[in-house]
Amino acid sequence: MKFAIALFSAAHAPSSRRALLFAQAALAGGHEIVRLFFYQDGVYNAANSIVTPQDEQDLPREWREFVGQHQLDGVVCIAAALRRGVLNADEAQRYQRTSVSIEAPWELSGLGQLHDAVQAADRLICFGGA
Repeated sequence: MKFAIALFSAAHAPSSRRALLFAQAALAGGHEIVRLFFYQDGVYNAANSIVTPQDEQDLPREWREFVGQHQLDGVVCIAAALRRGVLNADEAQRYQRTSVSIEAPWELSGLGQLHDAVQAADRLICFGGA
């Protein structure tokens, strides 16, 4: 089965952990992940500026390692990211900001990427959100 996964919750939310566990289990079960799409507060899962307390699970690091290790398509909604100050080098330069908080393996792109993923997948699985 082909899955598209959308994550709407910040890195410290339980649904972010559940999304990661689901994605790991899907791949372990022989399924395919068409795209991971991080939207709304979910963009914080891709931010390298998040500092996790030592006694807590570092979900942004785990997401980054998971996406990189499996060479997944990890897309962060550009509009949601900009609103939250989550910028890659290009956007930081464009808006004359000094802080870069997102790097490879993440890609900033538009909501159309979620639509495309839904068209290519058998199922869209969403975690978090209002």
